[in-house]
Amino acid sequence: MSNPSEERWFYEVFPQAGTSFGLEVTSKLHSEKSSFQTIDIYQTTTFGKLMVLDGCIMVSERDHFIYHEMITHPGLFTHPNPRRVAIIGGGDCGTLKEVLKHDNVEAVTQIEIDERVTRMSEQYFPELCELNHDKRATFRFEDGIKWIKAQPAGTWDVIIIDSTDPVGPAKDLFSDQFLSACFKALGEHGILVQQSESPILHTHSIIRDLQRDLNSVGFNHVHTLPFPLPVYPSGWWSATMASKSVKPEHFRNQDAQNKSFDTHYYNHSIHQAALAQPEFMKLTLA
Repeated sequence: MSNPSEERWFYEVFPQAGTSFGLEVTSKLHSEKSSFQTIDIYQTTTFGKLMVLDGCIMVSERDHFIYHEMITHPGLFTHPNPRRVAIIGGGDCGTLKEVLKHDNVEAVTQIEIDERVTRMSEQYFPELCELNHDKRATFRFEDGIKWIKAQPAGTWDVIIIDSTDPVGPAKDLFSDQFLSACFKALGEHGILVQQSESPILHTHSIIRDLQRDLNSVGFNHVHTLPFPLPVYPSGWWSATMASKSVKPEHFRNQDAQNKSFDTHYYNHSIHQAALAQPEFMKLTLA
């Protein structure tokens, strides 16, 4: 939420944790109410353009690459041969762009409920949308929960849940019913990747419960990978990866070392390091 007494600053206040994060802004570039949420675009002094959904930061030009690369490449380099990928959410298209960097990916479907988020990203964050017209990409603007439940068994190799915080409609993207539908839609070596909030704020709640539910619906290997993300609450974020058959530590290390595309954060050493967990996470998630 913004603070009207300091018009040059945007603040996201996270009252549940007693924290806030602020960025100096020079202007508000756009504001609208879609059918689902309020979308605001700001120009900041040091983080470039900023997209905010219902008062919560979604993406900034300066640090988005960390999130998009870490929710994408660890999962794709863990699956032995990811050819078909589904992205649920991901309206800013940054995750789609990273998925399409993998030459072995043959088809990607992005299911985003709010088309206006994607259109605003195309207008204000064109660097995230550079591959939107790739012939392998398909866009569906509908309810991702209904969509995944309608998928035939074994259809997808990797499913990435690039969702907002688990409140409101996005809360159901963390439910065991939804996770079970994802499990059914994945193939034999299928991998699910779910954004899983802040390790320092949510290990004892969201992350612990998500890992439990992923195990309960049938995934054999579940692991949470922490990474820095300055604009999100606490500055520390995570993605939780669940696999039917491949252990997280058995990712395709050589392929990651010899990747054919550029990244700004991810590399095979970062991937390996992200598999390590601090003691408080080990104890809580044991």
